[in-house]
Amino acid sequence: MNFAASILLLASSVSAFAPGSTQGKTTQLNSARADLEELAKASNPTINYYDPLSLAEADFWGEGEDATIGFLRHAELKHGRVAMAAFVGYCVQSNFVWPWAMTKAGDSFPSTDLSPEAQWDAMPANAKWQIFTVIAALEVWDECGGGDQPHYMRGRTAGKYPSFKNFSDNVHPVLNLYDPFGLFGKMSQEKKDKRLVMEVNNGRLAMIGIFGFMAADAVPGAVPALNNIAQPYDGDIMAPFAANFHIFS
Repeated sequence: MNFAASILLLASSVSAFAPGSTQGKTTQLNSARADLEELAKASNPTINYYDPLSLAEADFWGEGEDATIGFLRHAELKHGRVAMAAFVGYCVQSNFVWPWAMTKAGDSFPSTDLSPEAQWDAMPANAKWQIFTVIAALEVWDECGGGDQPHYMRGRTAGKYPSFKNFSDNVHPVLNLYDPFGLFGKMSQEKKDKRLVMEVNNGRLAMIGIFGFMAADAVPGAVPALNNIAQPYDGDIMAPFAANFHIFS
């Protein structure tokens, strides 16, 4: 019953990112362009604001420039966070794996003798599906604003992941992804702004870093600085399950 209530709650919030009557006009986001330029200057004072493709002036899905900027900023922060997790995961996975059994049958986790990419190939398909299912659930929760927050193209702060309060109240208690123990609730706005700039820059660096690792492993010598670190991998990095498996074919 509680699960059904949670599903209905999410379904009712789908309208938050459905096309509305404000198509072609700016949304209610406050000074999205000005905020973007200010963030760009703070994150890289040397280059400042740089948008060679004029993406910030685009009008994605007829939702207006501010909504487009909200989409782009949210996408960058999200991908930066994923890249940071991937970079740290690559470094840890190259040197350490869980000591307990991975499956009920008693199979252990792939050895560190394998590269992280080869370790992924050695994972059972069921384990991979579990990982993708959790990721998909987190994406749905983000797009639905947790059932009570506006979409990031319609007013929610870019990069702000919704609380799990509705899920905890209606389905099962779970900790929030950000500040699970409520330690930063009284943080000043100045400190929040400073940490945002740090997160953006760290995310950008992590995206370069994880792609550097992947390129160095897949193409020996492609990244000279990693020649002594790279672990050769002859599989298909873009095939998520196996060398002969592709989502779009």
